[in-house]
Amino acid sequence: MLEQYQVFIATAVFLVTYAVIVSEKIHRAVAAFCGAALVILAGILTPEHAVEAIDWNTIGLLVGMMIVVGITRETGVFEFLAIKAAKAAKGQPLAIMASLAAVTAVLSAFLDNVTTVLLVVPVTFAIARKLEITPLPFLIAEILSSNIGGTATLIGDPPNIMIGSATGLGFMDFVINLTPAIILIHVCTVFVLQLIYRKQLRVPAEVRDRIFEFNERDELKDITLLKQCLFVISVVILGFLLHQALHLESSVIALAGASLLLLITRAEPEHPLGQVEWPVIFFFIGLFVVVGALEEVGVIEALAKFSLEVTGGVMVPTGMLILWISAIASAFVDNIPFVATMIPLIKDMGELAHMSNYDLQFLWWCLSLGACLGGNGTIIGASANVVVVGMAEKRGLPITFVGFMRIAFPLMLMSIVLSTAYILLWYVLPTVPTILATLGTAILVAVVLVWAGRRLVEAESAKQKRRTA
Repeated sequence: MLEQYQVFIATAVFLVTYAVIVSEKIHRAVAAFCGAALVILAGILTPEHAVEAIDWNTIGLLVGMMIVVGITRETGVFEFLAIKAAKAAKGQPLAIMASLAAVTAVLSAFLDNVTTVLLVVPVTFAIARKLEITPLPFLIAEILSSNIGGTATLIGDPPNIMIGSATGLGFMDFVINLTPAIILIHVCTVFVLQLIYRKQLRVPAEVRDRIFEFNERDELKDITLLKQCLFVISVVILGFLLHQALHLESSVIALAGASLLLLITRAEPEHPLGQVEWPVIFFFIGLFVVVGALEEVGVIEALAKFSLEVTGGVMVPTGMLILWISAIASAFVDNIPFVATMIPLIKDMGELAHMSNYDLQFLWWCLSLGACLGGNGTIIGASANVVVVGMAEKRGLPITFVGFMRIAFPLMLMSIVLSTAYILLWYVLPTVPTILATLGTAILVAVVLVWAGRRLVEAESAKQKRRTA
């Protein structure tokens, strides 16, 4: 009787916490912390077990990288890169879109996505004003690129950090297994966006020349600090590349790098520590405890058994189920609590089905691609999306939920189709007809997206002209 009571309480707390996080009526950190307090007060977890449920490697990695990025952003190097990319495109709007998207994707592979868009978006508005065009196509490209680029590495997106910490997969594991797919998806996404918006992004030659009025060197505020930051970032990235050989957790590398940067810059600790997004950190802590309660009462194991009954425990159907469910779910709910729930579920599935380490890795890559790329589906799919939309609204450029979804959701589906093709091609060794059928589907989806996207953009432009008239 007591066990049934605990199952009911743990499940109810998890569902209510999740619902509150999705509704955004209460800050997600508060919701997660309240959920953690309830499962401890109800006696489902002791304080000691609650502490054990927290993935401290994830917490340490996030804190360390936030300190390093917080100090580095004071140098202005990120704004420098954005302007440099725009000038390299010689004022051609379509080329500028590709350049800014590339900068956003690369930075997002090594920095927090929110930090990346906070740095790139203001420069984007300045460039659009100079060219006398709407910044909307650039913003959409940057939103999508931030989530795509963040999928490529262990430290690029919180779901990857959580997966890596829970499984022992290293930095190079993510790079080798995911980066090829991400490059393909990024190129295809930007190409489709260029086809959709090419009519809106035409400007006379004399207007294009205005882009050279920007001086990227003016953005570099402290060269000495920049050199120190670049040195430490290089050491940290080298540490990530070698951390498995060195038998060091990724959190140790990140925190050691943060400590070194604080030491050599002699910065007062109050400001760098203030750059840490503590609400995010406490959100993670609370969430780990809530999910730990589900594990404790056996809910996760029961879900794993049910999933294996659906797929028969066969690796490929199980992986495809995880990929597509993760993508669709992450478009509408925060992918962090979703991944926190899926990690112990997949572990239990692996144990029950006696899967090999190779089979389990296949499932982890499916989860990573689905959860990270799925965030591109809607405005609320990822934190970076919400931040960019908020910045646009402050500048008088409202981006509606439906308007964004019309463009982004089909592109997200295209990325999952490409992910499916990539996974089947590289990990399952299918027959040639299967490969051709999957790639053909991806091409067909891309063609339909271009046609539908251009019709939508033309319709919106016509509406704006009628309003102006």
